[in-house]
Amino acid sequence: MKDYRPIIGITMGDPVGIGPEIILLALEDPSLYKCCRPLVFGDIRILEAAGRCLNRPVALNKVKFPASGKYAPGSVDVIDHTDLDPAKMSWGNPSGLTGRAMITYIKCAVDMAIAGEISAVVTGPINKTAMKMAGSKFLGHTEYIAYRTKSDNFVMMMAGKKLRIALVTIHLSLKEAAASLSTENILKTIEITHRSLKTSFGLKKPRIAVAGLNPHAGEQGLFGSEEKEIISPAVRKAAEKGMDVFGPFPPDTVFYHAYKGRYDTVVCMYHDQGLIPFKLLHFMDGVNTTLGLPVIRTSVDHGTAYDIAGTGSADPGSMAAAIRMATSQADFLAENQEAS
Repeated sequence: MKDYRPIIGITMGDPVGIGPEIILLALEDPSLYKCCRPLVFGDIRILEAAGRCLNRPVALNKVKFPASGKYAPGSVDVIDHTDLDPAKMSWGNPSGLTGRAMITYIKCAVDMAIAGEISAVVTGPINKTAMKMAGSKFLGHTEYIAYRTKSDNFVMMMAGKKLRIALVTIHLSLKEAAASLSTENILKTIEITHRSLKTSFGLKKPRIAVAGLNPHAGEQGLFGSEEKEIISPAVRKAAEKGMDVFGPFPPDTVFYHAYKGRYDTVVCMYHDQGLIPFKLLHFMDGVNTTLGLPVIRTSVDHGTAYDIAGTGSADPGSMAAAIRMATSQADFLAENQEAS
């Protein structure tokens, strides 16, 4: 019989971070195998070392192609892309070698998603310094995957059960973020977010709040003119296109109202504006997902946690949530394709 569970590719992240541990811990949950077929892109020797840190045996099944995996509880299917020697590296100490390895896992998983061999990509935690050590010009997953998929229009969203936030700007200094805002890129963020909430999250009529940039959303120009000159015109244009979009609202109150259910998402002007309230609520179970790409991509919402790597104490909650969200998005996509 045909197996309709989507194949979810999971990249191992930095080999000396907590990625290997949280993958093994997350995949101990047999309920994940009921809804999807998890496939790890990584290094078997490193995963074995992570298993020893967890003080439990791990059955690793080396596969060459996604279709050849077992995809059953008690066994972790792995496409073994590198052959790193655990004895020659130490947990929490990245290098150019580990940086190149984590980029390899991402590249291979994304390429297979583009080719349709897997249904979605879940990325384990990486480190921007390690990427730089590997010679990469990219600042993180989102920018690299956008490049790999030839995508110019994409949005970084953080999603949890109580709050979703979408970012107009991502990895920029506060000064650069404010200077780069325009009505055009705010409108584009709203449009991509609106479309993705319908197609990837199953919301028929998403309600989107837009945060202001300045205290009190500018207070009628008293604390800044960006709301009046840049943000409000984007909100107005989105509303004219039939979207339920509201704002700009004072940043110190809008997240409370979204948390209470008035809005499905808050569009934020810069990184920390959205990430601070989000991580306060969803530090252990939040998911990073990139909207607007031709492939489904979710990720943990935390970093490599080098300080606890190899101790067996990492929490797999965000990894498990990312796998479930990728599965849900893959299911929504399949349903939409069947309907069309």
